[in-house]
Amino acid sequence: MNQSGITSERAQLSITDIFNLLPHRYPFLLIDSIVDINGDRSAIGIKNVTVNEPFFEQPLPENPVLPPMLLIEGMAQTAGALCMYNLAVKEPPLVYFMGIDKARLRRQVVPGDVIHYYVEKIQSRRRVWRYRGRAVVNEMLVAHAEFSAVIVDNDANST
Repeated sequence: MNQSGITSERAQLSITDIFNLLPHRYPFLLIDSIVDINGDRSAIGIKNVTVNEPFFEQPLPENPVLPPMLLIEGMAQTAGALCMYNLAVKEPPLVYFMGIDKARLRRQVVPGDVIHYYVEKIQSRRRVWRYRGRAVVNEMLVAHAEFSAVIVDNDANST
């Protein structure tokens, strides 16, 4: 069992597990579960897209399309949960998005779609982590990007 209370032999994370790893909550949490965890190297996040999401209310409620940047955020959240799952800490540290590279948006995502976020670690050095991600719907690539984040100790922000 790792420090977050999640058994390390598990190959997936439920929404409850994700709540223990990430500070995000509705409507900003963009993953519903994580499956196929391969150590700290890769995982697949899953998001069930529903018409009830607040970002579908504007600008064209009659033609709801998931804002493309939320695809990248979903990839980053999957990577963040994977990273936190593998860190041996009592309380998850703060993680700050550092950058996005090689981002491409290929198709629109609409209500009823199920997004699979495939993330794999490119490298981790000290407190900086770099990942490659792909968002896939019905086996079709809808977006991909590389992104990085830095881990900050919680006490570093309290001063």
